[in-house]
Amino acid sequence: MTVARAETRLRGRLPLTAAQREAIVLGGLAVLALAVIGLWWADTPARSLHTFADRLTAAGRITGLVGTYLVLVQVLLMARLPWLDRWVGTDRLSAWHRSNGAYTIVLLVAHTVLITWGYASLDKISPAHELRTLLRSYPDVLAATVALILLIAIGLSSVRFLRRRLMHETWYFVHLYTYLAIALAFSHELATGNEFITHRANRILWVAMYVVTFGLLVVFRVVAPIRDALRYQLRVESVEPEAGGAVSVYVGGIGLDRMEVEAGQFFRWRFLTRESWWHSHPFSLSAPPTGRVLRLTAKAVGSHTTELARLRPGTRVVAEGPYGNLTGRRRTRQKVLLLAGGVGITPLRSLLGALPAAPGDLVLLYRVSRDDEVMFRSELEELATNRGAIVRYLIGRRDKHPGPLSAPRLRHHVPDIIERDVFLCGPPGMMAEATASLRSLGLRRSQIHAERFEL
Repeated sequence: MTVARAETRLRGRLPLTAAQREAIVLGGLAVLALAVIGLWWADTPARSLHTFADRLTAAGRITGLVGTYLVLVQVLLMARLPWLDRWVGTDRLSAWHRSNGAYTIVLLVAHTVLITWGYASLDKISPAHELRTLLRSYPDVLAATVALILLIAIGLSSVRFLRRRLMHETWYFVHLYTYLAIALAFSHELATGNEFITHRANRILWVAMYVVTFGLLVVFRVVAPIRDALRYQLRVESVEPEAGGAVSVYVGGIGLDRMEVEAGQFFRWRFLTRESWWHSHPFSLSAPPTGRVLRLTAKAVGSHTTELARLRPGTRVVAEGPYGNLTGRRRTRQKVLLLAGGVGITPLRSLLGALPAAPGDLVLLYRVSRDDEVMFRSELEELATNRGAIVRYLIGRRDKHPGPLSAPRLRHHVPDIIERDVFLCGPPGMMAEATASLRSLGLRRSQIHAERFEL
């Protein structure tokens, strides 16, 4: 796209803001939640909530229905639906997934407590006695209890304090038990749920929700990757060392020009070696796609990224994606600031080479602690010369005051920063600091485009 065409496109479009897109999706999910509550309402006579026990039981039924619905939402958020990823962004979907998981567990625990308490009040016995009766006498309650225990354990494994102490592989395997928990709870829902026992239409609707949700999961997490693996025949071409202990992996294949991939996006890469065939990791493209080769770059910070340096040419690759919307599609202004921290340079290096721009339109600020951590230095300087871009390295300790990402320093490096879109990628702390500085300078949220890739 030429600069003139890019300017025309920027002036002519009126895109929805990120907040508006998120509101539409969340609004749709809320409407479906109200429809689920409607199943309870339609099955509840108007004069059946007079006693305290009735109200407890009703609250237990509602929390059970909504909590189960949120389990399906949880699966859907991580089904990697391409249109949802483009509409909202992978980082927002991941954040919703984490929050929704907490809400789900709270609601299902509340369901268990309220139903037990309500039935105990009706039977005039202690809640402990009622719980034993439920486990022994009601169909599939024991299986549902095991499912709840599994979901609680999975939720605890995602608490940041524990998550940092678990290997990614351990965390991944723990999360696979989510599917077992859902299977254990499903029969309990149909066997004991008042909304389903005598309502055939409700049962059909409920089963259809499960079929659609898991159908989408299978299509986009199993079928699509296998289809693309057969179509593109991806293989490792070479592995090259980079600064700061990182490596770049060059992946070639057949018909890569047919891939609908943009600079700034990432794939979930699965390298079919004996050690790593069974799991995938997200890495951004660190160069614009050429139609012949894809390049990803990663820093060795764990067992999987360390294995990248040992990949051999010819290794088969399965790439799920592309994902992410840290792309030129989010651009609203002609002038752009690319603000990178550490290995967060990878998608921004790709954008620096791909965004349509006139001389002076592109500025890259690259934050690192030491000079030997600067990645792609020769590439960045060549791009700066060829494209008329400005590249500056912000090198120094994190505790330096004022910091290189403080509002005064950013304005010093980019005097017209208020007139620019900002594409931001780096460690969470760096991104939070930079965002706060940008906002204090008067930039609108719609001007700041970031993706954290915390999957």
